[in-house]
Amino acid sequence: MRMRAAVLTEYGEPLSIESVERPEPDPDGIVVEVDACGICRSDWHAWQGHGEWADDQAPLGQVLGHEPAGEVVEVGSRVERITEGDRVAVPFNLGDGTCRECLNGHGNVCPEGLALGFKPDAPGAFAEYVHVPAAEYNAVPLPDGVSAVETAALGCRYVTAFHALRHRAGLEAGEWLVVIGCGGVGLSAIQIADAFGANVVAVDISDEKLERATEVGATATVDPTELGNGAEEGVPVAVRAATGGGAHVSMDALGREETCWQATESLRRRGRHVQVGLTGSDERGSISLPTDEMCHREIDFHGVRGMPPTRYEEILPLVERGRLDPGRLVTREVALEDVADRLAAMTDYETAGIEVVTDF
Repeated sequence: MRMRAAVLTEYGEPLSIESVERPEPDPDGIVVEVDACGICRSDWHAWQGHGEWADDQAPLGQVLGHEPAGEVVEVGSRVERITEGDRVAVPFNLGDGTCRECLNGHGNVCPEGLALGFKPDAPGAFAEYVHVPAAEYNAVPLPDGVSAVETAALGCRYVTAFHALRHRAGLEAGEWLVVIGCGGVGLSAIQIADAFGANVVAVDISDEKLERATEVGATATVDPTELGNGAEEGVPVAVRAATGGGAHVSMDALGREETCWQATESLRRRGRHVQVGLTGSDERGSISLPTDEMCHREIDFHGVRGMPPTRYEEILPLVERGRLDPGRLVTREVALEDVADRLAAMTDYETAGIEVVTDF
């Protein structure tokens, strides 16, 4: 059997909509018919050919897409706890389910894991169907009250923000968070922090994105373009003024040297930084940090990669009960043929919120 898929044929060029072989399940895997798949800035990085500096470049010929939700249509011979017709979410960070990290609840950093949509052995979900290996570990059952579009919005951005704030930084009610970059993951972090009872300063150069940040829970906003010639230094000053001495937690959602610096410099003493944004072709995987100052003020720096599938049970009930609302961040539903244009729009940060493919 064959299916339609969006294939990376040249870096920076439109994806090719092709007829490719439909996956079959391996003994421990399942095949999912994709109902919705988010379009993420990580897809943009792959489309641009970024990551070769970290041996993490998506190869040509790859089917992209890593934020799917759908219905199980076929199960492998050793799969017992998942059946055809089940609705599931599929994390992008696929663990093998057997290693020390997976067994200790850290499958998002499994040394033998696969990155869905980025590696040849894990074709992605900009396609009618997607294969999920080690399915009883990786596939997450969906509650009846959580739709496929909401789940695609959870994707990697929302769950990454949740994991960053709850598990890595330990954000608490009453604390201040500064989020630099109000795209999909930044807005997700703002909504989540607001639900936790935290206060948020949102930083972005787009009035539209700052307005959106306020709508989903930001307490204060900062536009660096309004800070004059000292914009880079001015962001931490503005954040300290808004927070009464600095944020307890900072998030760089862009992965640029200046934004990472601004985020860490916006912290108060003993603050915690979470790095969510990945670097592009300018930084090529490395960012300079004020390490002496971080030592003097005992600043923690946390890397973040998705969220372990074993912790989805923390977030899905909150979505089902309406405590968290990822669907509110969805600004556009598109067809598979539109993905190339939406990736191109990300180049100059022209997208807003979360966009989701629903027509395959």
